[in-house]
Amino acid sequence: MPQTIDDPVYRTGVIELLGILAYGEISACERLAEDAKMAPDLKVKVEIATMASAEFDHFVRLRDRLVEMGEDPYETMTPFRTTFERFHTLTSPSDWLEGLVKAYVGDGLAADFYREIAAYLDADTRALVLDTLSGTGHSEFVIDAVRGAIEADPRVGGRLALWGRRLMGEALSQAQMVVAERDALSVVLVGGVDHPGMDLAGIGRMFTRITEAHAERMAKLGLAA
Repeated sequence: MPQTIDDPVYRTGVIELLGILAYGEISACERLAEDAKMAPDLKVKVEIATMASAEFDHFVRLRDRLVEMGEDPYETMTPFRTTFERFHTLTSPSDWLEGLVKAYVGDGLAADFYREIAAYLDADTRALVLDTLSGTGHSEFVIDAVRGAIEADPRVGGRLALWGRRLMGEALSQAQMVVAERDALSVVLVGGVDHPGMDLAGIGRMFTRITEAHAERMAKLGLAA
């Protein structure tokens, strides 16, 4: 059963959730803009830049909701800077294809994780989170580009498969670290006495579902998970 925004601890958790989502969106926008510089041609550059624009639009909605709640969105986002910088430092793509796989896989993993949490949110917050995670709308472009590259040079498939596994490991590690470090955010996930959320077994099943969804996503790219 979703918790209520009137609960001060839950409200703090929601603010933290919106903050980490907002930082994730602006961070993804920035990284995609950088990745666009590695694009092999103008068409690919525009496609990647369009994905960056979609991420920015998502950021604006999250920022505006924080303002509506009377919060400073930038102060709310700041505590998560280290988390995202750490992740991006560990997963810096070496070429545009790795950048595309990172955007596609990273977006999917984040969406899966936050959709799981959304089941325990109040209706308004849940609707915003789900809408924000609706995707950049360019998954077909990424799939076609990666599969085309593998068809042109099968060796690319092995390299990108290893890259996808690395992304998965780092993303899960960062997600677990964030939940462990943020008490209020943990309350959103595990709930309280009146509004119980997931127990440890439930959290384990959640990560299993996320791992399975990742494998399906990799398969769409023509890569082994």
